[in-house]
Amino acid sequence: MRLMTVGADATPNFSKLSLSLATTPEEVREVQRLRYKVFVEAMGIDALRNSDGLERDEFDDYCDHLIVRDTRSLQVVGTYRVLGARGLARTGRFYSESEFDLSRLQHLRPSILEAGRACIHPDYRSGGVIMMLWAGLAACMRRENAEYLIGCASVSLADGGATINSIYRQLADEYLAPSEYRVTAKTPFPLGDEPPAPCALPPLIKGYLRSGAWVGGEPAWDPDFHSADLFMMLPLARLEGRYARHYLKEGVAA
Repeated sequence: MRLMTVGADATPNFSKLSLSLATTPEEVREVQRLRYKVFVEAMGIDALRNSDGLERDEFDDYCDHLIVRDTRSLQVVGTYRVLGARGLARTGRFYSESEFDLSRLQHLRPSILEAGRACIHPDYRSGGVIMMLWAGLAACMRRENAEYLIGCASVSLADGGATINSIYRQLADEYLAPSEYRVTAKTPFPLGDEPPAPCALPPLIKGYLRSGAWVGGEPAWDPDFHSADLFMMLPLARLEGRYARHYLKEGVAA
């Protein structure tokens, strides 16, 4: 299912990019191969290493998979996994519930869309791919009549936790969700007491915040990915005007 085709970044090596939903098992395998390339081969997450060269889990069969493809090479260069109400009815839980207690959001479950496994090929990280993926998420929200987007944003612990300490302290005052939307980490990552040095926000977290998202609470520890994860929640009503016009514009529809 094709969503849109646009001219990509101005970088000379880029051709055009197309955004679509995976509709065949082979397209899902292409997504899983890209995830393996990034998560295992590039990031070195050994817990995910396998002989098939595919990064997959039990949620993949119940999710939609957004694909950004370079139309010149036909290579999949970006992906996002989306779990809507129909998939949730089959899984019985969100992926993020493996890390967070979402009890306070119980009454919102039918109107929640969960995004995860964001992944962009290392050669295509200049901005255009993530913008297309966000346009796809907005289209999926509209299709599902979802009012809230949730997801986990991972921060590597390769530095021992300095970055997640810095990021959380930067965001805690301004971006924490109202108390009625707070979640609790099942395995909290221990934050340091000393004020950390400021650091740059990862693009995924920055994109969430610019769109109006909240941070749901303190980070969870994900030992498999060797990361600390922040629960992000974006009410559709909070999409800032310029982003709403971009993401929800006519023609970007599932």
